[in-house]
Amino acid sequence: MTRTAIVTGGLSGLGAATAVRLAADGIRVITLDLAAPGEGVAGVAGVAHAEHGEHREHHQLDISDHAAVQAVAAAVGPVDILVNCAGIVGPNKPLLDTTPDEWRRTFDVNVMGTVATIRAFAPGMVSRGWGRIVNFASMAGKDGNPNLAAYSATKGAVIALTKSVGKELAQTGVLVNVIAPAVFDTPMNAKTDPAVLKYITDLIPMKRVGRADEVAELVAWLTSDKLSFSTGAVYDISGGRATY
Repeated sequence: MTRTAIVTGGLSGLGAATAVRLAADGIRVITLDLAAPGEGVAGVAGVAHAEHGEHREHHQLDISDHAAVQAVAAAVGPVDILVNCAGIVGPNKPLLDTTPDEWRRTFDVNVMGTVATIRAFAPGMVSRGWGRIVNFASMAGKDGNPNLAAYSATKGAVIALTKSVGKELAQTGVLVNVIAPAVFDTPMNAKTDPAVLKYITDLIPMKRVGRADEVAELVAWLTSDKLSFSTGAVYDISGGRATY
């Protein structure tokens, strides 16, 4: 039986690496992204470019639009795997210089977008008795990064959301876990202020940024039958930065 996966933010960065990796296992991969194929898609270190056709079913939408997400869920049919990679950095400045609109947009995408996809795709998984959901948070959600207060707050929320939903679905066959990466070589981090990027990279004992394919391997395990007794858990992939 061929399984079907939804990967949000699937045209670049960690999402693109995840889409390529899951497709390599024979999984039908459907990407959701604000961009269209070929539109602003950057190469990802260590993986094939996303546009090479390994998994080409794509829906262009804003994941914070709950109605649009529900419409896609109705169109694509049963989904077994949901990987929530889509996210934005939000305001790159001190908290006192941020605006309410900047906070709202960051929460709409990073938190409410994750809520929207879980609400749309998890019921079918529950009804069939099997599913895997992997959310993407960040080490910022555990440590808090200076000048990234909105981003850090949203990623802390995604961690708490995952723990709650993992408990709610624990006896359904649907496992829900969250990955907390440190700094990775992705287009999103290319937009981060260089001083902030240096600060958070210097916190990594391995003294390097991660590669997207390293995260994709972790996702492949978390979305497989090999995972059976873990839900509501946080998986750090941080080059040694994680301390709890």
